[in-house]
Amino acid sequence: MKLTLLRYLPMLLALLALLACKKEVLQIAEADTEFISRSHFSNEEEISKVSILNFGTFHMGNTNDAHKTEFDEKNLDNKRKVHKIANALAKFKPTVIIVERLPKYDKKLLASYNEYIKNPKMSFKNPSEIELLAFEVGRLSNTKRIYGIDHHMDYNYMIGDEIKNQIDATMYNQFDKNPLVYYPQINVNEDKLSLIDKLKLTNQDDYLDFLIETNADILTHAGTNANFEGADEAAKYYQRNLRMYSNLNRIKLEPTDRVFMIMGGSHTAFFRDFIKRSPKYKMVDTFDYLK
Repeated sequence: MKLTLLRYLPMLLALLALLACKKEVLQIAEADTEFISRSHFSNEEEISKVSILNFGTFHMGNTNDAHKTEFDEKNLDNKRKVHKIANALAKFKPTVIIVERLPKYDKKLLASYNEYIKNPKMSFKNPSEIELLAFEVGRLSNTKRIYGIDHHMDYNYMIGDEIKNQIDATMYNQFDKNPLVYYPQINVNEDKLSLIDKLKLTNQDDYLDFLIETNADILTHAGTNANFEGADEAAKYYQRNLRMYSNLNRIKLEPTDRVFMIMGGSHTAFFRDFIKRSPKYKMVDTFDYLK
């Protein structure tokens, strides 16, 4: 019996050594996982990101957009309502303001803004959301810097009506006929909404998703056999917004900066997605201020 045990002793010792080694490996792995987990959260705390209040609006002045919201930008009561909203948004205390204007006009934009700071009662020939809202937010916040990040690119959002659609004409035509049927949560009569309620609607995630779909993604249902006419036009709108985002990234910003960005709703929708994924920026909840 003893001889039999001795015969298997080397095997038993090897098995015990293997079990001990496996236990040590598991302990090391657990320790590494804990360290990585701690390091991950520690690094998150150390990274300081630029805060952005990404605010969407309709164009309050002249616009080339296919859909224009009726709004008398020269009406004094409308101006008073806009300034009331500006007062709420100014509580964000932005150090930088970003607007939907071409960067090549930045000097002219800053000069006009500084003139407004000196004389808030000045009148503009064709005021837009920039002069009515962005300038007032900046004045109330004592903001010194203002930039445009727009980039113009032509794209044919009517391409689906101009070709023989051989991809998915049924879906495209149904959506084109009444797109809000697919978004019942935002299917309201905007003409009956107050100014503040229109802006609240525009900044809801469901509405921003709708704007991306109706301005770009729905075009992927339109095209001829073996071609991508709709998708290619939609890609141009994605490209335009990516180039606008690139213009934002050209601006020197510090982690201590607080950026108030005001653009048409579809741009706000794209920038919402860009900022959410960004290692540099962090999104501020618009509804913390839009009350």
